Amino acid sequence: MTVAVIIVTWNVRDLALEAVRTAREDLARNGPEGQVWVVDNASTDGTVEAIRARFPDVQVIASAENLGFAAGNNLALRALGFGQAAAVDLPEAVFLLNPDTLVQDRAIRTLYEALFAAPTNGLVGARLTYGDGSFQHSAFAFPGVWQTAFDLLPLPPRLYNTRLNGRYPRWLYEQGKPFRVDFVLGATMMLRREVIQQVGMFDEQFFMYCEEIDWAMRIQRAGWRVLCVPRARVIHLEGRSTSQVRPQSYLNLWRSRFQLYRKHYPPLKVAAIRAVVRLGMSRRLRQLAQERVLDAAQRAALAEAYRAVAAL
Repeated sequence: MTVAVIIVTWNVRDLALEAVRTAREDLARNGPEGQVWVVDNASTDGTVEAIRARFPDVQVIASAENLGFAAGNNLALRALGFGQAAAVDLPEAVFLLNPDTLVQDRAIRTLYEALFAAPTNGLVGARLTYGDGSFQHSAFAFPGVWQTAFDLLPLPPRLYNTRLNGRYPRWLYEQGKPFRVDFVLGATMMLRREVIQQVGMFDEQFFMYCEEIDWAMRIQRAGWRVLCVPRARVIHLEGRSTSQVRPQSYLNLWRSRFQLYRKHYPPLKVAAIRAVVRLGMSRRLRQLAQERVLDAAQRAALAEAYRAVAAL
């Protein structure tokens, strides 16, 4: 096949069915030749049975446990032949797609053409919009001290959508041409097979969150370029799986962030980020004490997560 589309799911059956449907239809209508693979992370909502019944041509891998995003994608990559010593017929490109996405017309073809437009292009991502059609940032600069401060502290709102906070300006998306970025959001990532062969697959130490940032860092260090492709459009309904376990997701996010920082950043920068996080968690705990919308159990769970993050 030319492109292998991989979707990793967890308890979002109806969304996953729509993601599979739109990806299959776009491939059939516009090419290139491809096949959809679904890795289900031990869902309990009938996702596996529903996809097999509705789309018998889709390759479904039913994991007996929740492997997370990185290991789930790697499971499909190994099934395709990546990481094997013996030569196999690998797809030219791999397109990783979230289950809470809707692929728009010609998105896959547009990403594929942009990926192979230059020999150093290694990873591309689509332009994302929210379900209501509003703008969504699709690519970011690598995170650091300032981005952490914007996440946790009351900084001026007018600076939120600036490069200081790792955002690329809207005009880059509006002008329609592919532009270089540090990393694209993990909701849509298309890579050359040579990139995966050279750099390797996801680092499975990242259960969820930041795995795409780590991969983009490794990919660029190997000499490949990362691009956002505005003409490839995908609707991203965002966070439906992770929102099911909010306190645990919050803790997973910060565990992954600190893992990323320790892996790639110098100790002084990590120390500065730690100081900002401790300050931010103290602020969150004070705000939580005044919260009246959540019930006592929800407040207690969030307080425990904030304290655990501060302890990281």
